[in-house]
Amino acid sequence: MDDLELARRAALAGGDVALRYAEALADLPHERKADGSVVTEADRAVEAAIREVLTADRPGDAILGEEGGQSGAGGRRWIIDPIDGTALFVAGDDRWLVLIGLEEEGEIVAAVAALPALGVSFWAARGAGAYEDGRRISVNPDGPDTVPGSRLGVVPIAGAAQAALLALTPALPWRLHPGLLVARGELDLAVQTGGQIWDFAATSLIVTEAGGSFSGLSGDVRPGRGVSVYARSDKLRLDALSVLTP
Repeated sequence: MDDLELARRAALAGGDVALRYAEALADLPHERKADGSVVTEADRAVEAAIREVLTADRPGDAILGEEGGQSGAGGRRWIIDPIDGTALFVAGDDRWLVLIGLEEEGEIVAAVAALPALGVSFWAARGAGAYEDGRRISVNPDGPDTVPGSRLGVVPIAGAAQAALLALTPALPWRLHPGLLVARGELDLAVQTGGQIWDFAATSLIVTEAGGSFSGLSGDVRPGRGVSVYARSDKLRLDALSVLTP
């Protein structure tokens, strides 16, 4: 089994666990982490299911999960966000995701972003393109290379940066994660903030393999923490960065 197939199998296992918890949300207690984000028993159970699949097939690989931290070491590391959008999950909103990325020597090489409640899954492998449910996808090839006139999606950001972007173009409502909509060609630009590497690893590869561009505010194309920008082109990403970091 290749790495991408394994990631897809692990995401499916995690998604199945999450859906079982979603059927009993009224009885699911949740708490706040130190950073104010929501966490539940479902997050931990989903991550455990994903870890079990990955460890069984790749016992020598390291794993970094939002809930369980890092286990193992070496040049290969699986990066897991078991339920991306837990606040959506506990509210009964079906836009939450299961995110899995594989990092080799600092580069994301395989990725899955599954939306189990919607029955939709995106995936990519380095150099092999990006796919939605088996159909190859690509960014909009004819969109703008500047923020004005671009179709923007925002995973809410605060303060002057958001105001500066919205002064140039309106933020559109989104049914799927805005980064994935950039990969699909329905948005030109997406901005996400307040996250860690597990929030960005999978989607960053999906967007770039769809022909798009990704970086943090510093311009580093490796996913990290803080604000991240997904764009249909390098030029549009750089223009967005000039607005976000004047």
